Amino acid sequence: MNKFFGYMIALLASFFAPLSACDCETPPVQRTLSIVKPDAVAGNHIGEISARFEKEGLKVIAAKMVKLTPERAAAFYLAHKERPFYKSLVEFMSSGPVFVQVLEGVDAVARNREIMGATNPQNAAPGTLRALFAANVEKNAVHGSDSRDAAKKEISFFFTENEIYSH
Repeated sequence: MNKFFGYMIALLASFFAPLSACDCETPPVQRTLSIVKPDAVAGNHIGEISARFEKEGLKVIAAKMVKLTPERAAAFYLAHKERPFYKSLVEFMSSGPVFVQVLEGVDAVARNREIMGATNPQNAAPGTLRALFAANVEKNAVHGSDSRDAAKKEISFFFTENEIYSH
């Protein structure tokens, strides 16, 4: 009888061993910044865009409407100062209100970028936000952080920790 129980325990242990020995890592839960740009705000697409993020598994944990001054827009896009499109980008981003939100979820930075689609809407995959709502490469509906480090900086540009409600 003891041999039988020993055999059964060994059999069960060998069956469950692969499940517990998995080297699988769960991708990290991250935060990222999303901006619904003036063109998409004017087009009344805030709700559709936010709903899409939620449908795709990202949680909105902070959000607000902001009217950027040219100085604030210039500060936000300072990394692009030497690029030829910098001046028109600053003008565009301060031309009307923007809707900023913090998104949270597994691999949120990459997930957000996938949902947005390519910067140039002509290259954006069908069904992505830019394919659906962007007029052109400049008026491309949405902004999203391009790295975890950028996300931290960009989130703190618009939000204090007291304004973020992780659930």
